[in-house]
Amino acid sequence: MRLNLWEEEEEEAIQCLDWLDSKTKNTVVYVNFGSLTMLTKEQLIEFAYGLAGSGKEFLWVMRSGTVDSILPADFRSETANRAMLINGWCSQEKILSHPSIGGFLTHCGWNSILESLFVGVPMICWPFFADQITNRKFCCDEWRIGIEIGDEVKRERVEAVVKEVIDGEKGKRIRETVVKWRSMAEEASESPSGSSYLNFETVVNKVLMV
Repeated sequence: MRLNLWEEEEEEAIQCLDWLDSKTKNTVVYVNFGSLTMLTKEQLIEFAYGLAGSGKEFLWVMRSGTVDSILPADFRSETANRAMLINGWCSQEKILSHPSIGGFLTHCGWNSILESLFVGVPMICWPFFADQITNRKFCCDEWRIGIEIGDEVKRERVEAVVKEVIDGEKGKRIRETVVKWRSMAEEASESPSGSSYLNFETVVNKVLMV
């Protein structure tokens, strides 16, 4: 069962995974701001130049209808050999679980956080609205499985955080921590005695079956 608000496009999904297959483990930053986040032109450009300045490889999936034509020509030429931009939709679960993914630049939607945590991928957090602000706090301050960019998008900050997550000492510690959280998530969801599994059964048996 698919839970995305937008229809997944199989051709783009194949392109994404084929491209990731050619990359080294934990070297690619996956960028996706979800189904509802609306970036301004200025924010889009700052993210673009920050990713370009990092020197890292990245896969940027943009929601269908997002205008990526405003991305500067020098950004496209500079990143042509180390970036893939998709204007459509792909299976986020498949992308995040690919071994080449070393970090996830995310809007901190709850589904995205759970998917990233469950496969052990560190997060670069830029929440947009609503519960995403609280989710960011838990990721960065409580669980320590992510680094925040800050409310105002600046290319220098984006560049620095991307480098830190992929290559830095703090990024290494975050990766070790998120792997521990992944193990806990696997244990909690395991049948028949995991805590999440049992809680879900309780909801089904005592609420939905009434």
